[in-house]
Parts: sequence; C-alpha cells; structure tokens
Amino acid sequence: MRSRSVQPSITESHNHRFFVSTQHVHVCSKSNLASTMAEATVGTGTAAAADGERAASTAKTATTSTSQSATARPPKFAELLRLDTLLEGFQPQLCCRYQKYASILENIEKHEGGLDKFSRGYEFMGFTHEDGGIRFREWMPSAQAVFLTGDFNGWNRRSHPLAGDMFGRWEIFLPNQEDGSPAIEHNTFVKLSVIAADGRRIERIPAWIRRAVQRKGQIHYEGMYTAPSTYQWNHQRPPMPAAPKIYEAHIGISSEEPKVASYVHFADNVVPRIAKLGYNTIQLMAVMEHAYYGCFGYQVTSFFAASSRYGTQDELKYLIDCAHGAGLVVLLDVVHSHASKNSLDGLGEFDGSDSCFFHAGSRGRHDQWDSCLFNYSAWEVLRFLLSNLRWWLEEFRFDGFRFDGVTSMLYLHHGLGRVFTSYNDYFDDSIDVDACIYLMLANTTTRMALSSAITISEDVSGMPAMCRPVEEGGLGFDYRLGMAIPDMWIKLLKEVPDDQWEMGHIVHVLTNRRYKEGTIAYAESHDQALVGDKTLAFWLMDAAMYTHMSLLSEPSHIVDRGLALHKMIRLICHSLGGEGYLNFIGNEFGHPEWLDFPREGNGESFAHARRQWHLVDDDLLKYKFLNAFDAKMNQAEEQASWLQAPQAYVSLKHEDDKVIVFERAGLVFAFNFHPTKSFSDYRIATDVPGKYKLLLCSDDPEFGGHQRLDASSEHFTTNMAWMNRRDSFLAYLPSRVACVYSRHE
Repeated sequence: MRSRSVQPSITESHNHRFFVSTQHVHVCSKSNLASTMAEATVGTGTAAAADGERAASTAKTATTSTSQSATARPPKFAELLRLDTLLEGFQPQLCCRYQKYASILENIEKHEGGLDKFSRGYEFMGFTHEDGGIRFREWMPSAQAVFLTGDFNGWNRRSHPLAGDMFGRWEIFLPNQEDGSPAIEHNTFVKLSVIAADGRRIERIPAWIRRAVQRKGQIHYEGMYTAPSTYQWNHQRPPMPAAPKIYEAHIGISSEEPKVASYVHFADNVVPRIAKLGYNTIQLMAVMEHAYYGCFGYQVTSFFAASSRYGTQDELKYLIDCAHGAGLVVLLDVVHSHASKNSLDGLGEFDGSDSCFFHAGSRGRHDQWDSCLFNYSAWEVLRFLLSNLRWWLEEFRFDGFRFDGVTSMLYLHHGLGRVFTSYNDYFDDSIDVDACIYLMLANTTTRMALSSAITISEDVSGMPAMCRPVEEGGLGFDYRLGMAIPDMWIKLLKEVPDDQWEMGHIVHVLTNRRYKEGTIAYAESHDQALVGDKTLAFWLMDAAMYTHMSLLSEPSHIVDRGLALHKMIRLICHSLGGEGYLNFIGNEFGHPEWLDFPREGNGESFAHARRQWHLVDDDLLKYKFLNAFDAKMNQAEEQASWLQAPQAYVSLKHEDDKVIVFERAGLVFAFNFHPTKSFSDYRIATDVPGKYKLLLCSDDPEFGGHQRLDASSEHFTTNMAWMNRRDSFLAYLPSRVACVYSRHE
C-alpha cells in the first residue's frame, strides 16, 4: 500500500535522551564491494550454546569471506543472466548480495543449529511452556532491569524480576502452583515493567505476545497471556493453484452491518461467495494486530497476535479451515516493511532506546508513514521477523504471503519521488542490501516451512530478479503486483475521453513485465478504493448508481457505458496483464463509493467501512450482471488456463477502431473499446486455423449486455494470413464489447 492512514501516536510523554547503538549501513556498490562482502553481521542474542565463541567465530568468518573471490556466484546464476542479459554488468553487486546471504545462513547454522530452529523463535522467546511451569524470555538490550507484572501478581511491578544475560535477553521461570495449575491464568493481562538505561520506569507489551485487546474506555491495547490453542483442524491444505486468482479481503468490512465484522462471519458468509465466484486464493488484510483500525492494518503493533477486534485466534483458524475446506488457499498480507511507532502497545522505544528492533536516528523513521523501520542487519530482528513468518504458516496454516511495502524496504530513499529509468537505479548506493538479504531469507524460510507456499511482492520499482529463485541470485518471490495497471485505468477514467484512449498504451502497460517473473494483474485493489479515491464502478457511473441501477428504472447511457467498460477492463487485465489476477472484496459486482474507516473526521461512521451485499443479492438490481460476468470470467480461465500460458501474442492495436486482438492459451481475445462504432466482418488474426466459437462474451444478456452476438455462431478461418499470423476469421465486433473465441475440432 503506497499511501497509508497515519494513526494517532500512542507514546509516553517524557522528554529524555535516547540510548543509541550505532549500526553500519551495508551497500553492495562497486566502491565498497570487498568490505561489504567481508561482513556477515551476527547481532546480539544468538543461541546460548554458542554465546561464548560468537565473537571469535564471526571474525574468522568475516576474514574467510574477505579472502573469497568477489565474483562468488549463486549456484544457478547463469540462468538469471540468460533470462536477463542486462544484468551482466551488475554481476559484482548480485554476487556480493548472495555472498552475504550465504554468510548469514552459515552463521545461523553455526550458532543457532540451522535456519529451521532459528525461525522457530516462538518456541524459545515470549511465553513458552515447560514441565512444571511457564518460562518467559524477552530481548531488551538497552534495559537496566525488567519485571513481569499482571493480573497474576496483583500488578506488583517488583515481585517478578527477570534475569538478564550479556546479549540483552531477559528471562524468568514461573513454576506451577501447588495444585498444578499454571502461575498465569489463560486470557489474563500481563505487561513488562522496565527500567530504561536513563533510569525511567516504562511499561511495554511483550514483543512476542499472542493476544492483545483494547479494554473498554482505553485507546491503547493491552497484552494477554494465552494458553496453547487446542483447535482441531478439520481440513488439509488444498493443492496450491498453478495460477492464483486472488480475492483480496478485509475481515472487518465484510459485513453489511455498520460494525466490525468477525472471523466467524467471514468464514460462514463470505468464503462461500468467494468459492462460488471461482477464485482459488484469499488474501487477508489487517490480520496482524494493529491498534488503530483506520490504518487498514498497515501500522502493526503486535506481530504475533491475530487482531482481537475480529475474534479469537481459534476463530481465525476456523476461518482458514473453512477456506481450505472450500478448496481455497489463504495468503496473509504481512507487514515487515515497518512498524507502528507506538510504545505503550507496540515496538516503539521498546527497551527505552530509539533503536532495539529499529535503526537508530533518522534512518529508523519513515516520515511519510510516521512509523519505525526495522534494522534487518540485527540478529534478533532477523529471529523475530523470520519466526513471525513461520508462526503464521504453522500456527494458523496460512499458505503464503503478500509482502507489503517492499519498495520502501529495498531503497534507503524508500522509492519516494524516484523514477526508475535504468538498471543503475537498482544497484547504486541507495540500495538497502540488508533489506534485500532479509527478503531472500524470508522467502527461503517460507519455502522451508511450506515448499508450496506463494509469496507476492508489493514493489512499484520493477527491481530485476525480484521474482527469480534465490539460488539464481534473485530475491525469491513468486509474483510481484502489477501496480502500474490500476494507476493507468484511473488516469484514463479521470482524464481521457473514451474516444481518445490509446490502444497501444493500454497494451504496453498490461504487457510491460519482466520475462519469466510472475505478475499479479488487477484493475483495482484496496488502494484505489480508499477515501480520496473511489471504486472503478463509481468512477464509471458515479451518481447514476444511486438512480439507474434498477432493472425497473429508465435506461441510462452512463450505466450502460459503465457496465460495459467495467467488464472489459477486468477481462483484459485478467487475460493480458499477468500470470495471476486479483480482485478486492465487493468490486466484482461494482461496489459503489469508496472505503473510509470510522474516525473523528467522519463522526466514527461505518457507512463506508462495510460491504453492501444486498446490492448484488437483489435480483432487480444490475449489480448481479457484473457479479455473473466475474464468475464466468474465472470459470473460463479455469477451463483454458490462460494465466499459466506464456505471455499473449498481440496481433492488433488499432488506434482508430479502438480494437485490441491477441492470442493466449489457444484462445483469441477481441476487445472493441470504441464508444460508438461496431464492425461487421472484422478480420481477426489467429495462428491456428480451424473453427472458432464464442467462449465468453461481455454482451450476453446474463451479463447485462444487449445480445448483439449469437453464441452459437461458428467462425471458420479463411486461409488468409493477417497481422503476421498465419490465418484469420471474420466476426462481428459491437462497440464496447469483449469476445473470447475458442477453437473447436
């Protein structure tokens, strides 16, 4: 998400001097290649068994790395260079990056017993259960003293001190009571009382807490101790789809009622809708706990806690279980690009310093988002974030991730005000190499935990090798979001009359993607629906949606145009724009207006923070036509598998006729965007001769069309080469209609 609602800050009102630890900036540029390759930083707090030897061993590793060739190559580097020859000139930077990644993995193996153990930090940190009691551990390197307090000890701030070690870890063991019951009851409040380096006493929610709730009358959240879950899973993970058709959803807005919806509501009412529409993947936003509802889930305060505003952890598991039972895989929108700066209920100033999990000083702040930026070179930060991914995969059975804010992670300038025009922009001194390496580790960890997992990058910069395997020197993602596509449609609808749309420009934006790097295409996501903007349907039809969406109302040219273009835009994105497709909840039926969460500026209203399902369920309203087309479009893709096919061959981009024709997966797609002209006997190119019939037509009456085409018509190729294709056939192309033809023997 490129623009975010900034939450009210929940911090302590103290003026004090920060205790700052300095960190080096690692940049794999040509000027400092050798020195960067020599570093494989091991931060504070590795496994106790290796603590005594760490410093000497790390220094030895660094010396060994320095002696290695600066051109050390990833195992399958040749394949990356074969796919993208422009990377030839940047081999030193790519090899440097991979070498540092490999060095960190080597140190994890040496000091932590391997990545598998390292990424299960939740079995060691936070509250864990042992025979005879509960053990608690926390990492607060700048703290002078740490105490555990809560309901269990009557909120005594001194009775339960934690013992610290030389690496900034603190721990305490709480034996069971005499009757064998645990020292802390399930679902009771706990907190850390901390003496900071400057002597202040501060209070914090444990970083690894698994549940945080907002008490009535409070703004901030409080941490709760929870016993291990006893949820019994009913369904296995379904097979991963070869090409994801993603339904992006926010649980809180999924109800018709003006309230925050629940996990159970979503499972029982929305999951069946998604399955019926033919999507194979759900992408859930705003699940990681966030104190401010209006931030859309992008100001995370508790990383291991599922948001309590929707229900319990087990109720989230029920949702995912139901989705798996319906054959749907579930992705988590994970936010590791930044964190809420809140200190009372987040990670801000966690140990009293301005660093801890984050970079110190200005590098640790994202001014536009008003949030904190992780220090990806710190050992315990790596443990925390990699374990966080593992937690969501294993505890809740998510099937993969959409990584938010990747552009901000990749560059020290965060992509702000930058236009990426050459490969030099991807490999200069503005690159945050530590963040790149973290993403490589994140993808490695994810695939180690679940080999079939899907990972998607939200990157607007076009970083090369983003979606190539780590062993080739890539960052390891499966897909990136095609973020230029929705921007193009909004710009066209806002600024350009229909008869001036440039077919060549539309095709260029839809097909301008890196070879063999998967792209998720979409016409609109949550970004386009936020307050200040509006949904695609509302851009097309605006106020007419209030007056002319009934079948009983008089015909409207505005609505007729809106319905036609809504279908065409979504189909051409689906079929030409990528190797996966995404839709945001409700937009499949043309949800009107925009999204706006309850806040002071709108009187805490839920009017625009809900989904008006009655619109599509009412048989007298035209929303049902868009919904039916969406389902048919997904069904056609399931039948033809065009998302898995190589990129389409575009045979025609006719600027005067406003016609686009292309072939993909053995189908022929024809789009007539002209607002007034229809064409009889229009010649359509194809490389495969034979008989063609309509597979899908946006003008069918079941989709609110005018039935100007006969679905039973047969079109035979005429042995006439056309537009550099070996054959062609003639067909009627009505204005503002999209047709998909399949070949029949």
